[in-house]
Amino acid sequence: MSYISKKTVKKHLFGILIIFSLGGCGGETAVDQATRDGILIIGNTSEPKGLDPHIVSGVLESNIIGSLFEGLVVQHPSQEGVALPGVAEKWYPSNPDRPDEWIFELRKDAKWSDGEPLTAEDFLFAFRRILTPELASDYAFMLFYIRDAEPFHKSQRAYLIFRNDESFPVKWESLKKVDFGPNEKADKKTFNRKGLDHLTAKELETLQATPSHFNWPESVAVEIRELIVSKSLEFAKSGRDLWELINFGATAPNAHTLKVKLNAPLPFLAEITKHYTWFPVPKHVVLEHGTIGERFTDWTKPANLVGNGAFKLKSWRFNDHIEVERNPNYWDADNVGINGIRYLPISNLFTEDRMFYDGLLHITYTLAPELIEYSRTHYPEFVRNELYLGTYFIRTNVTREPFTDPRVRLAFSMALDQEAIIDNVLQGGQKPAGGLVPPFGGYPTSSAVKFDPVAAQKLLAEAGYPGGKGLPDIEFLTTDKESSKATAEAMQAIWKKHLGANIKIKQMEWTSYITNMFDKNYDLAAGGWIGDYMDPLTFLDMWMKDAGNNRTGWSSETFEKLLAEAGQTSDPQARYALLAKAESLFLNERPILPLYWYTRNYLIHPDVKGWDPLLLDNHPYKFLKLQRDTGAMEN
Repeated sequence: MSYISKKTVKKHLFGILIIFSLGGCGGETAVDQATRDGILIIGNTSEPKGLDPHIVSGVLESNIIGSLFEGLVVQHPSQEGVALPGVAEKWYPSNPDRPDEWIFELRKDAKWSDGEPLTAEDFLFAFRRILTPELASDYAFMLFYIRDAEPFHKSQRAYLIFRNDESFPVKWESLKKVDFGPNEKADKKTFNRKGLDHLTAKELETLQATPSHFNWPESVAVEIRELIVSKSLEFAKSGRDLWELINFGATAPNAHTLKVKLNAPLPFLAEITKHYTWFPVPKHVVLEHGTIGERFTDWTKPANLVGNGAFKLKSWRFNDHIEVERNPNYWDADNVGINGIRYLPISNLFTEDRMFYDGLLHITYTLAPELIEYSRTHYPEFVRNELYLGTYFIRTNVTREPFTDPRVRLAFSMALDQEAIIDNVLQGGQKPAGGLVPPFGGYPTSSAVKFDPVAAQKLLAEAGYPGGKGLPDIEFLTTDKESSKATAEAMQAIWKKHLGANIKIKQMEWTSYITNMFDKNYDLAAGGWIGDYMDPLTFLDMWMKDAGNNRTGWSSETFEKLLAEAGQTSDPQARYALLAKAESLFLNERPILPLYWYTRNYLIHPDVKGWDPLLLDNHPYKFLKLQRDTGAMEN
């Protein structure tokens, strides 16, 4: 007998009966009309945080951005890992034997939706913008493959000043213990808290006058300290931009050629450029409404937004819908299969499913767990259950007690009965996560994560909390969906049973939830990651120090060295072995608690043609068609 109650299923049984009694009531539905008009109506779970490709980081935002913007290449509609021409007509490495420099030949007929020409300069502007430190993009690390992208984004001022200075008296590697970047553990009264590279000219002058404001490692000689501070002050006073100190890897030999020099060979660069962080943004529009580093300016408002995708923004009514329509200036406009898309921010799964069966939606974002089996039995033609390259996990805030102790993190992970949650709550064919990276390709899948409540209790006792005694009340942050609440309640019961922990569930709407995670205003937080491209690295590099999507406070120099070594390794199996070693280190410290590997369960109307299963669920809308299926909802 499972300790996870099935009361949620009973609670919604009445709702289920209502839902299915409404299906097929006769007469023309909203979907019938939309199919005739060529408008796809799709559920999109919540109101997006925004539509700026450099600010957002969620799947629901990506769903919309993918219609409004286009990258160098686009995803094939049915074949995994196949790139089709986008803004680039051709792409190839300068040297096929060492693919660390790529050439993209851009089409000359590419335009923005306002009719302005799109050139390589727009890509260069977009790359610089997402990397601009003031913009604070969560996803800037996606461009760290480009030469000098990382030191610019991380404002590594001292390194950039001295790296080519042959007269600098010591090797830069000997200064790795200096707090050039922010040190959250440092005394608030010292400049270490902010980091030497982030000090203003005025602060550097204060430091010159009072050296005790910054704690240096004893191994750094006084003359080296003074040299670094004086040169940093000189640069800060000059008014120059760090961009002037880098040799950025992306260049434009001409208006229709983009050359990208990488830090290391990357044979799958084209796959990475499918992600919206690599999309161009309209320089002429962005700068009309603000500076390159300003967040949430008016350039993405409906009256101002200019894109280069197959569609353009038609309307945005908050908490009601976002609608896009055909972009007549799109280079391939004649071959776009539908006239528009209407995204509905429906957070309640039962409401969304009811709307589908009422003929108000072509595609749901998901399918309520309580309805999966019923739908499979009675309406199999509408149900999709597909593999989805992603992992659901719980973030731990390692800067807060008790999760500063890795034994506590491991205990909370080992106490989770993954199979019970999947069987009794999720019911969607998910698999217990043995690690962070889900199974695919030739990568060695981890089995480090296991349900072992006895070992969990022992670890918790070793950490000083026998039977949960002494544990503070722990807040679990999650979204405001019913399914999120059900999953959180299941874990709440499990942790109480096995660890004696008191968990308080805090539900928030999407934008507030994201903000609180970013600010690390949580103890435990529901999370998950869907692969951005078909490689294990997409699940690993987000945990580097200061990566925008890390949000746990955890970092490891050894972990990052392993990732860097993998980046310089050309042999695929040797590279996988290094990535697996990094994953093992990560799981040993367990800053997140992996729960399950995703599947996609949703409803789709038979009128939708060309929506094929894709592991990343990144469907290119331009290839879709809407054709009336006369027997669709007549049951």
